[in-house]
Order: sequence, then C-alpha cells, then structure tokens
Amino acid sequence: MSNEIVCPVDRTMNLINKKWSIQIIRDLFFGKKHFKEFKEGKDISNKVLSSCLTDLEENGIIEKKVLNTKPVSTEYSLTEYGKSMNRIIYELAMFTLNDEKDRVYSDKTKEQLKKDFKQTLEIDD
Repeated sequence: MSNEIVCPVDRTMNLINKKWSIQIIRDLFFGKKHFKEFKEGKDISNKVLSSCLTDLEENGIIEKKVLNTKPVSTEYSLTEYGKSMNRIIYELAMFTLNDEKDRVYSDKTKEQLKKDFKQTLEIDD
C-alpha cells in the first residue's frame, strides 16, 4: 500500500492540522479579515501566522485579496470550500459547551455561546 492517505478523517486533518488553522478559520467565520486581527489574543509570531495563512490558501480553504488602498491592505476570506467547514467548527465548540463537567462557563454563558455559534456558522438543525 502506498503512503496515500485514504481515510477521509485523515485527509481532513491533513488540511487543518497546522497549529492555529482552526482558530483562523473560526476567526474568519466571526468576521476577522486582516493579518493583525488574527494575532489578537494569540501568542503567534508573524512568521507562523503567515505560514498558516499561506497553507490555508494553498489548500483552497481561504483566499487572499490585496486591496488597492494606501497603504496597501490585504483581506482574507473563506472560500466556499472553507465555508463548508462550518459544521466542523460548530461541533468542536459544542463538544466543550455540552460537557457537563465543564465549569469554565456558566450555564447562561454556555447557552449564549451555543446560540452565537449556531447563528454565526449558519447551522440548521
């Protein structure tokens, strides 16, 4: 058997296994578009963030648009392929929010977060 990845879970993980990838995808869903916005609240170097954005772009998950502004500005957005990851991000959030043992969030906060994720990620039941 070749080294080809045949399991669909492995193939998906191969797309998003780079550190910070999931957080960047989540941030894009929640409206962040610019390099400096992705750095907010994260201990991530410019080099690592740039590498991660390039990797996501090369895998067709995000697209980069250089704006004709002064100074030049760059925006990132999810492709349709990237937007199809909404359920993955949602289920990752629900994994924690539905954990009965989790005491980081109050019940009220958990319910609000569930509502926010469902609405932002456009999850239909």
